[in-house]
Amino acid sequence: MKKLVEEGKIKYIGLSEASPDTIRRAHGVHPITAVQMEWSLWTRDIEEEIIPLCRELGIGIVPYSPLGRGFFGGKAVVESVPADSILHFFPRYKGENLDRNKNIYFRIENLAKKYKCTSAQLALAWVLGQGDDVVPIPGTTKIKNLDDNIDSLRIKLTKEDLKEISDAVPIEEVAGDRDPEGFDKASWTFANTPPKDCKV
Repeated sequence: MKKLVEEGKIKYIGLSEASPDTIRRAHGVHPITAVQMEWSLWTRDIEEEIIPLCRELGIGIVPYSPLGRGFFGGKAVVESVPADSILHFFPRYKGENLDRNKNIYFRIENLAKKYKCTSAQLALAWVLGQGDDVVPIPGTTKIKNLDDNIDSLRIKLTKEDLKEISDAVPIEEVAGDRDPEGFDKASWTFANTPPKDCKV
């Protein structure tokens, strides 16, 4: 990748779902511009190591699924997951887990009224409020949702606001793993690439 930058074939290098060791090692070979990781109100495991490391190295943070894979997108998803939806594969959307997680959604929905916005806008504003080096990439299939996502930029949150919103989603209350069984091996916690001189 470094050679491709030097040859002018690409401008920047980014990583996705990389472990702290991999990020540091890659950055030592060539500056990493951005790291893409899942980050939302109910997926915050990167806050302990990944976020501080990216800031130490001056790497931008690109959170995917900032709406919790649609969970904070609106009451319709929470109340009735479509039968043909891929969400059925995710533990947080299954049975008792979903029933418990609904309480989290309704807390955010109630808070959104205070901020005069939708639950999706509040969840996205929370991610945006984590720093100027954070550029979330919410997915959408509808123009209205795209417009609503853009409108979340008008919501300015103070440190106190961010804490209030964070406190409404205690991580220990989130029911179910982030990924389906077996897929967790593809997450950053298992993505520690071996050093270049490794014989394994």
